Amino acid sequence: MTVRVVAFGGGHGLSVSLRALRRCAPGLDLDITAVVTVGDDGGSSGRLRAERGGLPPGDLRQALVALAGDHPATRRSAGLFQHRFGPATRGLPGKGDGLGGHAVGNLVIAGLMEQLGDPVAALEHAGAMLGTVGRVLPMSCEPVDIEARVRAADPGRPDEVCTVRGQHQVAITTGRVESVRLTPQAPAACPQAVAAIGAADWLIFGPGSWYTSVLPHLLVPQLAAAILASPARRLVTLNLAAEKETLGLSVADHLAALRWYLPELTVDVVLADAKAVGAPEPVDRAAESLGARLVLAPVAVDDGTPRHDPAALGAALVPVLGADR
Repeated sequence: MTVRVVAFGGGHGLSVSLRALRRCAPGLDLDITAVVTVGDDGGSSGRLRAERGGLPPGDLRQALVALAGDHPATRRSAGLFQHRFGPATRGLPGKGDGLGGHAVGNLVIAGLMEQLGDPVAALEHAGAMLGTVGRVLPMSCEPVDIEARVRAADPGRPDEVCTVRGQHQVAITTGRVESVRLTPQAPAACPQAVAAIGAADWLIFGPGSWYTSVLPHLLVPQLAAAILASPARRLVTLNLAAEKETLGLSVADHLAALRWYLPELTVDVVLADAKAVGAPEPVDRAAESLGARLVLAPVAVDDGTPRHDPAALGAALVPVLGADR
């Protein structure tokens, strides 16, 4: 029996979740759809977005590569998509380097979007190039901006609350994020993403940057409504450590933030690493407040860094996703 899974996020967090889902086979037959944030405004993606318009391709590229097929040719293509141009070795004096810093896959995706005029068709074409074993969709077919109300963004003014604009700036802020919002405030959801949510057996949130990769999906009204209306069960994979944007938030606070931005949200399972959680009682209570049971499993890499091991995460997901409905 095929289990239809929709995973939400962006960047490295979504990539590791997709790699883990890939490793659930052959124990599970999964139909995987990734729904990706479109607020990136930094690095190569930010440059392409500012200069060419359209969706920022970086997080979409990472999701496609995570789902790339295992044939040697597709693995080489995936490696090419990830290749990032370095500084020019032979540049003309006074001339900038137009390719420096760009990932090849970002350029390919941006080119396909311009050529086809449809981001979903462009991602399907890129997926065919990589032999993906799942589908990658944007959360919206229009780019969004992320803004945050941040306390003490200026360390010299600890009581001041200001607005920080742009996903990159929110991600690196040294202040405490008090709230986030999207611009435009009600972007249209990707119709194919809404359909996938309605047909899913499981919806998976996290791991990833909480304010800039996970929560934005709940701020798209049509996506939020589809999530609440979906008959699918819901799973939250918690991060292993706080990031700059979530410094000061406890593990339990991460779960409370989901309810803050989507009060009607209920969750079935919260998956976390026992070492990262520490004392489980506060997290267990936070999970219960969402209607979820807490599942603890060793899902971190062995070197002590706060990174998920896709193989270990996949092993932890198999009994959860394979449970009888």
